Amino acid sequence: MIITAALLLCHTAPCPPVARPDWRTLDHFVDSVVAAGDAPGAVVGISWRGQHHVHGTGHLGQGLSQQPDGKTIYDLASLTKVIGLTTMVMIAVDEGKLQLDSAVSRWVPAFRGPNKSRVTLRSLLTHSSGLPGWRHLYDSTHSRADAMAMADSTPLDTVPGARFVYSDLGAIVLTQAVEHAYGERLDSLVTQRVFANLGLNSTRWLPPPSWLNRIAPTELDTAWRKRMLRGEVHDENAFQLDGVSGHAGLFSDAEDLMKFGEWLLSGLADRRAGGQTDVKHGSHFEVPTPRSLPMFIQRQEMPPGSSRALGWDTPSDQSSAGTLMSPQSFGHTGFTGTSIWIDPTRELVVVVLSNRVHPTRANNRWGATVRGGIADRAVQAIDGVTQ
Repeated sequence: MIITAALLLCHTAPCPPVARPDWRTLDHFVDSVVAAGDAPGAVVGISWRGQHHVHGTGHLGQGLSQQPDGKTIYDLASLTKVIGLTTMVMIAVDEGKLQLDSAVSRWVPAFRGPNKSRVTLRSLLTHSSGLPGWRHLYDSTHSRADAMAMADSTPLDTVPGARFVYSDLGAIVLTQAVEHAYGERLDSLVTQRVFANLGLNSTRWLPPPSWLNRIAPTELDTAWRKRMLRGEVHDENAFQLDGVSGHAGLFSDAEDLMKFGEWLLSGLADRRAGGQTDVKHGSHFEVPTPRSLPMFIQRQEMPPGSSRALGWDTPSDQSSAGTLMSPQSFGHTGFTGTSIWIDPTRELVVVVLSNRVHPTRANNRWGATVRGGIADRAVQAIDGVTQ
């Protein structure tokens, strides 16, 4: 059953009762890892065929007894790359503003140096551009423009396509390409084109002070900012980029991210049915998903053997997707302890939010084992009522 077909049937005849999965094993697992100190608190959001299950556990942070829930806002870290940046790149490709196999220097003229003319948007999205993973931009520059210029001038480590290196620098360069194509900063672009239209009212860069009581703190920054970070981006380079970048900086809650995942599932379902995502085809989203979405969630084999799609990742050994999600699934993780995985074959969205870096990033226990364990238990719960 696909989402659009199910919705259309319910317009013409009474819908049969939908079986409800037993989430107790999943909830107990999340409770146990938080109780063990893997993170101060966490929220898991599951969307399956229109049903939502949200489980919050633990507390927001030191001195904050509030238990997180579906409206608690977390620093998404690298989920920004897919929720924000990749989504806008898809729209730009659809609109002819960007071409995946053109040189990045077409939109970012300052991106030049040996072999950089061979770096394409596709290679940036697959982390096969040859750029190193990271560089200290924040303590060597004085403005957003200076930090971007330093990213542009960073030499390649290898020739494009030679190997996979997960690169924040590549996402920063890609941010510039999007902003040049539209003549507008990334945050205003994505907010106007996507978040506002989908009603994602708790998702944005630079959250306002009025949101502070809903935001989980991240790290006590003793090295640079000399304060506990709450409501400002954890990533130092993103902070130096005025809090707005495609590699990090986005904040959101589980309710919004489930809705975002449902939006993508709805578009994929309508395409399988030969339609477009709009109300006349039965979808509850009036905003179309990008036409290029199916291409962006397919493995690119750049370089061969890589699990990466365009922006998105796909399941692999020891992945945060766990061991049970279908090969068609796609998702991503974030350094602060976040992840999202979407399985189109099951109509499933699994959102995991935590602040495992609070009060210090030295806590490394909230890894693929935890996030993959959550994904596996979500799949087992829904397979238990469908098989």
